[in-house]
This record gives sequence, C-alpha cells and structure tokens, in this order.
Amino acid sequence: MKDKNFNHYIVFWLTGSLSQLGSSMTGFSLIIWAYKQTNSAISVSLMTFFSYLPYIAVSIFAGALIDKHRKKSIMLTADLIAASCSMVVLALVVMNRLEIWHIYIVNGVIGLMNSIESPAQTVAVGMMVPKEKYAQVSGMNSFSNSLLTVITPMLAAFIYSFSGLKGIIFIDLITFLIAFVTLMLIIPLPECLQIPTDRNNNILHDCKAGLLFLINHKGIWYIVISMAFLNFFSRLTYENILTPMILGRSGGDEKVLGIVNGILGAGGIIGGLIVSFKKIHRDNIKLIYYSAALSFLFGDLLMGLGQNTIVWCIAAFAASAPISFINAGQSLIMYHAIPKELQGRVFAVRNAIQYCTIPMGILLGGFLADCVFEPYMLSDHKLALFLQKFVGFGQGSGMAVMFLISGVSGFISSIFWYHNKEIRKLQK
Repeated sequence: MKDKNFNHYIVFWLTGSLSQLGSSMTGFSLIIWAYKQTNSAISVSLMTFFSYLPYIAVSIFAGALIDKHRKKSIMLTADLIAASCSMVVLALVVMNRLEIWHIYIVNGVIGLMNSIESPAQTVAVGMMVPKEKYAQVSGMNSFSNSLLTVITPMLAAFIYSFSGLKGIIFIDLITFLIAFVTLMLIIPLPECLQIPTDRNNNILHDCKAGLLFLINHKGIWYIVISMAFLNFFSRLTYENILTPMILGRSGGDEKVLGIVNGILGAGGIIGGLIVSFKKIHRDNIKLIYYSAALSFLFGDLLMGLGQNTIVWCIAAFAASAPISFINAGQSLIMYHAIPKELQGRVFAVRNAIQYCTIPMGILLGGFLADCVFEPYMLSDHKLALFLQKFVGFGQGSGMAVMFLISGVSGFISSIFWYHNKEIRKLQK
C-alpha cells in the first residue's frame, strides 16, 4: 500500500512540476513584458512583492480550512482560480489592454491561492509518502525546482521570441489542465480531517492552535524563527540584486548572467539528487545549519569578492547546492514532530512566519543597492576606497559589498541558531 501511494506521489510530482514549469514561464515572461513597458526595476520588484504579501497575510489563517476540508478539493479549487487569472491576462493581451497594475492584482490573487494550496499540498504529501521516504521527497522537490530555475528562462525566452506572451500563457493553461485532470481523476489522496467538537471553534481559534503548537515546542519554534532570519538575508541579495550586479560588473554581458544562473540551478539539481538517492546525515539540526552556514560563507561571500565568471560560477554552485539539505532536514523534523491532524494549521502558521521576511528583504535590498551602497562605492570615502581593494570599482561594486555583508551575517546567524539550546535538544 505504501509503495502504491508513493507511485501516486511520483505521478503527482511529475504533473505538478510540469504545471509549475508553465506557471514559471508565464511569470518570467510577465517580468520581461513589464520591464519593457516601464524600464523600471522597481516595477519588477513590486510584482514579487504583491505575490508574497497576500501569501503571508492569509497563510496564518489557512490552517483551519486545510485541516477540516479535503486537501484534494482545496488544491483543485486553488489551481482553478489561479488558472482563471492566467485566462484573464491572456484575454487582456489579446485585446491589447494589459497594464502593469493588472499584473499586480493577478499576482496578489495567485499569492492568495498559493497561501492555501502550499500547506494543503505539504500535508497531502505527508499522508501519501511513508516516513522513510520524506528525505527523498524533499530531494525530488529541490531537484525539480532547481531544474525549473535552469530551463525556465531559456525555454520562455525561446517561445516568447516567436509567439509572445500569448503563446506562453496558452502553454501554461495546457500544463495546468494536465495536472488538474490527473489530480482530479487519477491520484487518490488519503485524508485526515479534523471534525470540530466545539461550537465556538473558529478560524482565530484554529490559528491560535497552530501558533501555540509551535510556541510550546520551542525547538521547532526557534527553527521557524531562524529560517525567517536566513530568508531575509537570502532575499536581500541573491534572489534580488544578483542579476543587476552581474550585469553591472560584466559590462552588461547577458551570456555571463545566463551562465551564472545556469550554474545556480545546476547546484540545486545536484544537491537535490544527492538528497534523493543518498541516505543523508541523521543529525538533521547539523544538516540544516551547517548547510546554511556553508551556503552563505562560500556563496554570498565569494560572489561579492568575485570579479570574473569562473569565481561567480563557483559561488553560485556553493550557494545553491546546500539548499536541498536545508529543506530536507527541516522537512524531516516537521513531519515527524507534528501530528497529522494538526499539520495544516501548523504548516500554515509556519509559512506565514518563515516567509514574512521575504518581501522586506526584496524591497530593502533594492533600496539599499540603488540609494546607499552603489552611490557610496563610487565616492572617495576612505571606507569605500578600502572596500574597493576587495570588490573592485565601478558599477555593481556596491551590490558586491552587500553580498559580503549578507554572507558574513548569514554565516554568523546560522552558527548562532545551531547553538540555540532548544534547537540542540532536537538532536536527541
């Protein structure tokens, strides 16, 4: 029975990854479209911001819905609404009426659906997959996500060049339909529904239950808080200013950017494959925080010091390969510690707390790059002249200094949280 459920998961993972590819290509193409329309990096950052804002605001309340309703129904409904948003964008493109604010609204709705679907999917996977395969599943997810990172820009750019935004969205809708029909008709999902016994039981009560579980289990609570810190440092640089920094320091060479992004995805693929097929370290706490420390130290720090493609590629691989191990260690701890009937509420609250720092990092990183570090590193201040000895001079040097700061801060933060007494208790 367990093997049969795992086979169902593989089908679910494959079709879901295909649908995610379509969605990723649409997102990438909308970024290209928005930048061409506005020629503004801020408008692109706001697209990401409006995706995360509703995700974080609603996630904390989504757990009650997830625990008390069928996960398949929740995922199908969320997917259907998200696909409807793509259809709206397609209609606006056909009528030549699409504007940037339309994309902000659409991204907000999709972020809202993701806030419900993501924890529902996490719970469903925990029910489909036997415990001994949790690490393998985490590795498979890291592998597919990293593969999408590599192929999405190339495939989207190729299709966009001859069919435009309309062709991309049409492919997105086809991949959605494949995943939707497969989930609805082929994949059975085991359910663990919580039947409310208290008439006063409401959304706020259930939200409180998920939050209290985390607070009362201090080790898990501090893991969630620590991940929020690490997400902030990550979004401050890597997933925010990497592209403008590489373009600025390479003289606008898009080929160099493509190579670095490709290595970034390749590191994630290799890390995911290792986690999927090799038995990982039993000490999940060490796995999480040592991997994070190595990612910041050899990824961010080396990315800031590097001034050529080879060093940037080494840094990209060092930054992305450990991510699979961080995710695997966290998944193993969470799935084993949280009762199935509480997982929806706990994962929803976890998502809200853990990811709340992402939009802050995105907005702050862009502001610091444009208004603080870039102008400062082009000045003749003594500290700027000293830092130029390490990162060089010219466009992108200020963002390179930001990478140095995030590398050191992320490394120290990882070591600090690893030595937290409550977190260390989970090693036993």
